[in-house]
Amino acid sequence: MDIDGGGLRERKKRETRIALSWATIRLVVERGLDNVRIEDIAAEAGVSTRTFSNYFATKGEAIAARHFERARSIAEQLRHRPADEPIWTAVTEAALAGFALSEGTPEQLFPDEQWLSGIRLMVAEPALQSEFAKAAAAAEAEFAAAIAERTGTDATKDLYPRLMAATVVAAFNVIIGQWLDTEPSGSMADLLRDVFGRLAAGLPAPH
Repeated sequence: MDIDGGGLRERKKRETRIALSWATIRLVVERGLDNVRIEDIAAEAGVSTRTFSNYFATKGEAIAARHFERARSIAEQLRHRPADEPIWTAVTEAALAGFALSEGTPEQLFPDEQWLSGIRLMVAEPALQSEFAKAAAAAEAEFAAAIAERTGTDATKDLYPRLMAATVVAAFNVIIGQWLDTEPSGSMADLLRDVFGRLAAGLPAPH
């Protein structure tokens, strides 16, 4: 009973963390980083400012948390993929299942120019770069652990899970950069499949 209760509490804490992170991103995209107060974020998420402070020390930490939570969600999906599935197929399907967290699916993610403009400004904020770097490192460790479990390797010693995890993180950086910097002709799901399909094929040179 205690185990179940503990699991429920952890799930609710994670849901609150994700909700606060997403609320922060929405407000910062709409108003700009300097024009958003902690009180605004708490009100947007329907919690107290104290609750925000229990989860995050700064707005930047809250924004970057979404990157790690996305990685955590994808890693969880990867752990539940069929054992006989090729690794890149498993990663692709896990990414499709976990990328958007609670905000729809990659198939439903089409760009809105106003939203993209706000995201571009947010990710370029110098004050956020160290938080993004920390989140990327944590995401890479999360992927390495999941890949190691799947492949029977050791994430602390073996090259394969660490190399593949670094490749997955780099791929997501490319996907997000492409999404922000160009005019996508399809959904986020199309872009995910394209990028991971190229990696699965050994990244052949373009013809």
